[in-house]
Amino acid sequence: MTILYWVLVLVMLVGIVGAVVPGIPGSSLILGAILVWGFVRGFDVIGWALGTTLVILLLSVGVDFLAMHLGAQRAGASKWGQFGAIIGLVLGFLGLLPAFLVAGPLIGILVGPIVGAFIGEFLYRRNLPLEERAKTSFKASVGILVGSLVGNLIQGLLAIAAVVVFIATTWSTVG
Repeated sequence: MTILYWVLVLVMLVGIVGAVVPGIPGSSLILGAILVWGFVRGFDVIGWALGTTLVILLLSVGVDFLAMHLGAQRAGASKWGQFGAIIGLVLGFLGLLPAFLVAGPLIGILVGPIVGAFIGEFLYRRNLPLEERAKTSFKASVGILVGSLVGNLIQGLLAIAAVVVFIATTWSTVG
């Protein structure tokens, strides 16, 4: 039983990394590990941990979108830039952007939103002179990137909190 517990904690640590690094499942790995422990030891043992993780999973999804949105707003990005970032994220993840066919989805997830936001803003700001248009588009894409990075860091902190709650509430049941 002790070996399983530590394997599940290890899976949760991978989940913490996944909460910060795009392309690796984060909170869902933590939730899955908690559910496995619940099936093995009984769900009465994991009540607090499960409840906390479910809340954190929901918060993580919201935080990611909110942080990207706020970063975009602070940088002056339009809806076109935000929509372009989402399209770039999806295309990058699927490896559908030409440069990322070789590099893979992890690079696509990181660079796709920046490229998408830049293109979206560039198309939206077509009434500006070329140089100003490019600067505005670049600023918007950097704002979206910064917002996304802040969101990932917050997701990492939330994931750490979920693992700490799990260990604190289940430590006495190991053995």
